[in-house]
Amino acid sequence: MTPDQMRDASMLELFQLEAEAQAQVLNAGLLALERNPTQADQLEACMRAAHSLKGAARIVGIDAGVGIAHVMEDCLVSAQNGQLRLTPEHIDALLKGTDLLLRVAKPDSGVTPGDVAAFVEAMDIMSRGGLMAMQESRLAAPEPELTTQPLPVTPEPTPPAVVAEEAPVADAGGERVLRVTAERLNRLLDLSSKSLVESQRLKPFLTSMQRMKRLQTGASRTLNGVHDALNEANTDPQTLELLADARRLVDECQQLLTQQASDLDEFSWQSEQRAQLLYDTALACRLRPFNDVLRGQERMIRDLARDLGKQVRLDVEGKKTQVDREVLEKLEAPLVHLLRNAVDHGIESAEARTRAGKPAEGVISIKARHQAGLLVLELSDDGAGIDLQRLSAAIAQRQLSTPETIAQMSEEELLSFLFLPGFSMRDTVTEVSGRGVGLDVVQHMVRQLRGAIELRQVPGQGATFHLEVPLTLSVVRSLVVTIGGEAYAFPLAQIERMLELAPEDIVQLEGRQHFWHEGRHVGLVAAHQLLQRPEGEASAGDIRVVVIRERDAVYGVAVERFIGERTLVVLPIDARLGKVQDISAGALLDDGTPVLILDVEDMLRSVEKLLSTGRLERIDRGRQAGAVARKRILVVDDSLTVRELERKLLLQRGYDVAVAVDGMDGWNALRSEHFDLLVSDIDMPRMDGIELVTLIRRDNRLQSLPVMVVSYKDREEDRRRGLDAGADYYLAKASFHDEALLDAVVDLIGEP
Repeated sequence: MTPDQMRDASMLELFQLEAEAQAQVLNAGLLALERNPTQADQLEACMRAAHSLKGAARIVGIDAGVGIAHVMEDCLVSAQNGQLRLTPEHIDALLKGTDLLLRVAKPDSGVTPGDVAAFVEAMDIMSRGGLMAMQESRLAAPEPELTTQPLPVTPEPTPPAVVAEEAPVADAGGERVLRVTAERLNRLLDLSSKSLVESQRLKPFLTSMQRMKRLQTGASRTLNGVHDALNEANTDPQTLELLADARRLVDECQQLLTQQASDLDEFSWQSEQRAQLLYDTALACRLRPFNDVLRGQERMIRDLARDLGKQVRLDVEGKKTQVDREVLEKLEAPLVHLLRNAVDHGIESAEARTRAGKPAEGVISIKARHQAGLLVLELSDDGAGIDLQRLSAAIAQRQLSTPETIAQMSEEELLSFLFLPGFSMRDTVTEVSGRGVGLDVVQHMVRQLRGAIELRQVPGQGATFHLEVPLTLSVVRSLVVTIGGEAYAFPLAQIERMLELAPEDIVQLEGRQHFWHEGRHVGLVAAHQLLQRPEGEASAGDIRVVVIRERDAVYGVAVERFIGERTLVVLPIDARLGKVQDISAGALLDDGTPVLILDVEDMLRSVEKLLSTGRLERIDRGRQAGAVARKRILVVDDSLTVRELERKLLLQRGYDVAVAVDGMDGWNALRSEHFDLLVSDIDMPRMDGIELVTLIRRDNRLQSLPVMVVSYKDREEDRRRGLDAGADYYLAKASFHDEALLDAVVDLIGEP
């Protein structure tokens, strides 16, 4: 490439950057002028943007760009001079010209000379038509009184500034701006974040030195006491002198250690401060204003609304809120989904809004703010809200639930169906919606950001999506816990609550463990089983639980210990390993201990899988130290009435009772827990009582377990069949009464 070609390539790149920047000015200004065509500041901004692009296109030799920008500038100057009043048609044409300018700035964009000529001719015709209309309007109007005030003079447009050929460096608001590759910036942020973690590793050394200082203080006191005692005992002077020397050495070591500890404390503090400043500065290089993700969205909303025959305006609060560039990039797609959804589903037509007593123009508002290390977004519209009756009908039509169950659902439960894959309330497919691709995709992308999304609505007044995502993906605020004797981290943004449950707070319902949380029973699962880890040694007393949620699926995950909240630097897992189940990334604790960051969404799927296969283990609730262990009985029956009757009878007698809903559930319980007696029905789904007893007698660990069969079948052959399978006692429900059951239990295993 010759120097002239290199110069041309560099200038073309600069023109592309300028075209993108000026296109933003034109888009924002033209949309504002559509609402109020007489805004002088917006007319001036748009005219200067078009004029600058015309001059820049002339410099780089893009004649098509010169022609397009020239007719746009003429139209805007006429509007400035009062010779032309901009109409929606003018705005449409000017926006089309803006798009054309962006296209001609890029090589091989597909813009033909015919496209440019057609646009220039259309703008000329539109501008002449507007001028003639203005002149006719003035002729028809009464002649105004003469005035002595001078007419306004339109200043000559300022020629475009010449951009230096030194492409990597530009000037922005007085500051020199250096263009750096994203790869180098990511590397800088990675190193600074690791430096921040490493700075924390000095704290354990400081703690150790302070402990040594305390030990030496104790040693010095001990030596003083020994010296005094020996002195009183008239010990020889040589021994006393040696002891005094030892005491002086200890004192000198203590003074030196005190000084070193003080120096280390100061160095640790300064190191931590510098590392934090370095990280904050590196992160600030990646931070961009939230408004960057909205580039072109106002234009998209305007064009989509016009296609749908609606009037919609976008209001944004918190445009300057700073967010990591990577987060912004990943937010763009879900925000576009939500904005298009608001225009299509949320905002009504102007006629419908007028009938409802609303302004003809609908409003979509976005509020962005920082909160506790998170970016909090609220995207609202003032439309009709969600028609819950239509939503209920759509749920029933798709056979996602029965009409009886749907009628009992809360509003929150009904709205959760909107996030299901393939769900849509539209009966017909359009270019905008009805394909069943939308909110489920939005939720998935938000969860990939380790964030959460929630939908609230008021019928007739609109809907609000509440999103919370991290400000950056390079670090994550986490709750570190112990599972299977190893450290794991739950991202704070993905957990709902931390709890400590007393053993008596855990109840058995339908063969599964639950606890009461916020007005509902929540299932309890063991974290070590989800992660396929051996069960570690848990702290005595209360059970530590992390509550996780996805839509209406809520579970408590029992862990061994809470280590505490930590800010962790995210270390991606080697891509060669593929997707590791239930794990999203790795990190290092302050002391260098490796920790795995959990994928909460994946964990919830693992819970559902365990439930569907009936392999969910029970958590041993434990017993207080010194308490007499009660004998445990497992009741297996598919009848809720019989199951509860037997459970209450045995509990009242003093036994510890667990229940299972069928033979399969009972078999899983027997394999994971200790029981002193099994009381089982025969006729049950999945696995009947005979099969269960047969399995027990074949199992080396369980074959000596006493088994009682309680069945409606009271024929002799039924009794013989149960006893032949290995049951120790057969009780017919037809002759069943309280004392008969309790007497049989006492005969088999004794008193509680």
